[in-house]
Amino acid sequence: MKNQKVALITGANRGIGFETAKQLGEQGITVILTARTLVVATESAEKLKQQGIDAYGIQLDVTKAEERVTAAKYIEEKFGKLDILINNAGIGPKDWSMFEKTVSGTTLEEFEYVFNTNLFSLVAVTNELLPLIKKSAAGRIVNLSSILGSLTIHSTKDSPIASMKTLSYNASKAALNMYTNHLALELEGTGIKVNSAHPGWVKTELGTDAAQMEIPDGAKTSVQLALIGEDGPNGKFIHLGEELPW
Repeated sequence: MKNQKVALITGANRGIGFETAKQLGEQGITVILTARTLVVATESAEKLKQQGIDAYGIQLDVTKAEERVTAAKYIEEKFGKLDILINNAGIGPKDWSMFEKTVSGTTLEEFEYVFNTNLFSLVAVTNELLPLIKKSAAGRIVNLSSILGSLTIHSTKDSPIASMKTLSYNASKAALNMYTNHLALELEGTGIKVNSAHPGWVKTELGTDAAQMEIPDGAKTSVQLALIGEDGPNGKFIHLGEELPW
């Protein structure tokens, strides 16, 4: 167990998060699945255990400070370190229609709601777990972003995402990308690599059935970035091995 890699995936009870845990587990990595309730997290982990994966479920609402502290204590006591953190948990605004241009109508409440999960709580989770990641021989942090956070692509003439101008969500992912960039620079030379992942437009509750990709393909980028070697990217925005523009 001492040399076994350990990964924690937030929001891992369904969709891309669950599939990411499954694919990492199939690579022989111990996976910790988190969900807002212990029952759901445990049930999700049990599904993977039945497939021969070393999986554990813990309660972690990323917006709650006490649960972030409890999660860190659990990992410290049980494993002594954390090799991989996949910040998968994320939300869109309430009553979200992806193709509505809701720029001037975006309320402060909507900004606070979306940024609280997609940025502030993600930073808080990472900060809480960073001492454990520093105990890994080669820590990996993967932040689930979106191509919708790319200022370059939004600004491109005839942009493929031109119709998707949900400001609160897009801005939260742009800010997340900035966090990835800055944290990667801070940790340069420590052996820890930090990258943003664009999973693609995936058929999830957030992505809807109109999406082009199936969930197993949507998890591939996170898994690839979690398993990169010493020569892998750091501080980059990646989709299926290709670098995206900020």
